[in-house]
Amino acid sequence: MTVPAQPVRKPGTKAPRPRDAATLIIYRMCEKKIEVLMGKRHHKHKFLPQRYVFPGGRVDPQDSRVRSATTLKPHVEELLTRRATPARARALAAAAVRETFEETGLIIGKPDAEPVRPVPKNWQKFFDQGFAPCFENLSYIARAVTPAWRPIRFNARFFMIDHRFVKGELGGDGELLNLVYVPLPETKELELPLITTRVLELVEGLVLRRTQQKKGLTITNFKHNGRFHEMINE
Repeated sequence: MTVPAQPVRKPGTKAPRPRDAATLIIYRMCEKKIEVLMGKRHHKHKFLPQRYVFPGGRVDPQDSRVRSATTLKPHVEELLTRRATPARARALAAAAVRETFEETGLIIGKPDAEPVRPVPKNWQKFFDQGFAPCFENLSYIARAVTPAWRPIRFNARFFMIDHRFVKGELGGDGELLNLVYVPLPETKELELPLITTRVLELVEGLVLRRTQQKKGLTITNFKHNGRFHEMINE
């Protein structure tokens, strides 16, 4: 099946404001090879149909209010709050965890210490598993804004987590098809968005160097210059 070309904003129309979104890269080492969890977007999606992507999606208003079992590491929060309020930073992390659960069935969480308390509606299925979201093992590695000439735009933050901190069996709601851990060399054979290719290069370096983020480090911002994505530290 032919993968459709990505749509371009109609001439004379105003560029839409990018919506906050969060993506989570789950990686593992298998026989000394790095593998990442990816799935294929359904052909009916308006944004990136039939491309292989990491689980993720846009931030919902309730994501900033959901209770969590643990907080973000201080250095991760510091990196996020350079471009977002503390509440928005927390919502971004929550969205990455929630969307991953919805699309893959996998849980980044710890037992809920207050199971009798109500939860936001869009989090009910997650909490029904007996867990509250856990943020302490998330690393924040990159940010990318969809170019202005696209009709649908996102201000996407990319998080990363070792699969050892993930629970559950692959399943999900069907939004991502063919969910599978893909060895990094084999991702070159998939239909990928350009930004996903660049992020995979970044992930490989971080995992191989076992880079530990600390306060004061920069975050990679992928800026589209009309032809490709430049890496800019911010």
